[in-house]
Amino acid sequence: MLEIRGLTKFFGGLEAVSNIDMTVEAGRITGLIGPNGAGKTTVFNLLTGVLKPTRGNVRFEGLDITGMKPHNVAKRGMIRTFQSTNIYPDFTVLDNIILSCHLKPGVRVFETVLRTRSGRRKDREILERSHGILAEVGLDSLADVTARSLAHGHKRTLGIAAALAAEPKLLMLDEPLGGMNGEEVTETMKLITRLWEKGMTVLLIEHNMRATMALCHRIVVINFGKKIAEGAPEEIKAHPEVVKAYLGAGHA
Repeated sequence: MLEIRGLTKFFGGLEAVSNIDMTVEAGRITGLIGPNGAGKTTVFNLLTGVLKPTRGNVRFEGLDITGMKPHNVAKRGMIRTFQSTNIYPDFTVLDNIILSCHLKPGVRVFETVLRTRSGRRKDREILERSHGILAEVGLDSLADVTARSLAHGHKRTLGIAAALAAEPKLLMLDEPLGGMNGEEVTETMKLITRLWEKGMTVLLIEHNMRATMALCHRIVVINFGKKIAEGAPEEIKAHPEVVKAYLGAGHA
């Protein structure tokens, strides 16, 4: 689904990402991991058009999207979450999803504003779909709660739900388990697994190594902006360069 070749990014004289090759297969969960400052989020920003690569090529479903604007990348079906949750804190949980559905490429806002017959029908469809998304992620009982009032784990889940409203082909999760307690981690892992079981392709950045090993079918490891390993979880766990990178970064 996603093919990256020679991806490189310089910031001034600093090479933040260096000649990275990797692929994401459809219908799989792929992890992108590495110590703090390894360049993982920079890679996400390069893939989604937030940053333009200095060199290299990104192809999504066979189409060259290198340097494409973020809204055009999203229109193709590459949808991401962020480390800081992508939600509207003063809106209710339900309204966050409704708004995300309206922002989906192809939804004609003027039909809603002018209250045309087709616009009213689409409003009903969006409301029904929004409730369905909240039920899928386990937030249906909190639909009328203001997003600001949610616990941290629920805010992260709402961010995933908002991404689902855009109907991703590839769901890109940037540290979806960050700051969660043990119970929240378990529930979010179950959610990601359910999405995969329904056919979703997932690319995730995550610091929780135990969770990453349990979730992912394939893992790419980068350190100081360079790929140092790629393979199945068991291969990665025993890879000497990975062990060295994490021990050097203070990780067990």
